[in-house]
Amino acid sequence: MKIGFQPAIVLVVSILALVLHGCSNPEQQKMTSEFQQFISDFEAQIRPLSKSQNLAYFQATISGKDEDYQRSADFEIQLNKVYADKQAFGRLKRFKDSGKIVDPLLARQLDVLYRTFLGKQIDDVKIEALVRRQNAIEKQFSTFRAQVDGKKYTDNEIEGILKSSSRPDLLESVWKASKEIASAVAPQVLELVKLRNGVAGELGFANYHTMQLALGEQDPDEIEALFDELDELTRDSFTKVKNHMDVYLAARYGIAREQLRPWHYQNRYFQEAPKIYEIDLDEYYQDQDVAALTTRYFAGLGLPIDDLVARSDLFEKAGKYQHAYCIDIDRQGDVRVVCNVKPNYSWMNTMLHEFGHAVYDKFQDPTTPWAIREPAHTLTTEAIAMLFGRFASDAAWMHDVVGLSETERDRIANDSFNNLRLEQLVFSRWVQVMYRFEKAMYEDPDQDLNSLWWDLVEKYQMLQKPEGRNQPDWASKIHVALYPAYYHNYMMGELLASQLYYHISEKVLNTKDVRNQSFSNQKVVGEYLIKQVFEPGNKYFWNEMIEKATGEKLTAKYFARQFVR
Repeated sequence: MKIGFQPAIVLVVSILALVLHGCSNPEQQKMTSEFQQFISDFEAQIRPLSKSQNLAYFQATISGKDEDYQRSADFEIQLNKVYADKQAFGRLKRFKDSGKIVDPLLARQLDVLYRTFLGKQIDDVKIEALVRRQNAIEKQFSTFRAQVDGKKYTDNEIEGILKSSSRPDLLESVWKASKEIASAVAPQVLELVKLRNGVAGELGFANYHTMQLALGEQDPDEIEALFDELDELTRDSFTKVKNHMDVYLAARYGIAREQLRPWHYQNRYFQEAPKIYEIDLDEYYQDQDVAALTTRYFAGLGLPIDDLVARSDLFEKAGKYQHAYCIDIDRQGDVRVVCNVKPNYSWMNTMLHEFGHAVYDKFQDPTTPWAIREPAHTLTTEAIAMLFGRFASDAAWMHDVVGLSETERDRIANDSFNNLRLEQLVFSRWVQVMYRFEKAMYEDPDQDLNSLWWDLVEKYQMLQKPEGRNQPDWASKIHVALYPAYYHNYMMGELLASQLYYHISEKVLNTKDVRNQSFSNQKVVGEYLIKQVFEPGNKYFWNEMIEKATGEKLTAKYFARQFVR
């Protein structure tokens, strides 16, 4: 009988011990109560201010007006000053150092808030200087229009010429004109880089790039190792397709391969794949309503976006921001997208991409505390965006969503996949340039950045630098100025997109036909993403969330399985 009752006795004793432990630790209870009050006070201050800033930024980017950009900058400065509050940071540090915040949700909020406040622990004068400079540069990018022979061109028009024209003289003129923004902003960008480095140094970091990675829960050495691995993984495959590409493009323009220059690769940065296969993806979208296709597709997944589309700004107009982005206004469902949609493949990809971000934000769990009601990491929201964006070139998706016939689907299946594979290889090499350039620039901003840029372009993209060119072409890429230490997350997002694609295909849809999945009208896919990826928000370290969602931490093996041969 004693043996039989022992488990019950042990259980009672264990419960009693826990109760007594909780009651006998008033200091822990006091610290927890203080931190809960800190969060309550912080949210009361930050939530309305954050919403106002997001609304002001949205308005500025769609209007291009000076007063709107000024208003956005004013709100951003106020927001940054909240996070720069040294007294508040001191309290966070005290909570963190105490080790007494043990509730998992509270501990995660403490970790996230501590890192956010840490990155802003600079004086008000420097905060304002950083914001004003960045705001001024952003306005220059938004309002810049390349000029050729007295005519101004939007970014859409520039890309259209680079893709469609076979006139080498026009291609060169247009490509060079698109880079003219660089000379205007480069001195300001360099000044901003040095200001950022000064801030990082004050906070105990080697430079701003290192700081941004660390504050984003990324180990700089691990990121470096990952990109070295990707370089090794993709180099041979890229070399083969680049050789094939060069033969095709030289024939197209009627020149020798040795005469190929960056403007022959149908894109301002060679970040997208040129058209070298017998497929013109644009033709499948030229008569389509890209916004309607996007809306219908997400509805079929059980991820409706009608409300998001209604609040968004999707088409070109004078003075408007020429790129694309998604913004979560209030972490309560007001999510918006800015695009400049045209009926072509590129914008189909972009719409699926941006509304991938949007559904991630929309379907956050509203009961999750505000501070962690956000994606687990930049790379995880990029992964969702890329998972969906890839479908724009997928024959099965075009059959299921756009209405391609079975005959046409089968006819273009191989070419459409090869095009996607080429896109992934081209993009992976381009990200190598961006990651390594930014890293080196923040390590030594006084070096010859013009030469560094082209050295990296020649090494990783295998493009030939135009003869005698010594311009700050690096500064023409908006991300270098405005979104520092961000670009590597795109590539990490691509790795996770492949990992999610295989997990969903094999484990959620239980199919062996992994290559031909569009997820169209599969509400079980939306349910999986909501429960396993969206609703967890930022409750966990990003790699822990990935492991919970897919059974593995982030790995490159699925990207290699899908695209590297």
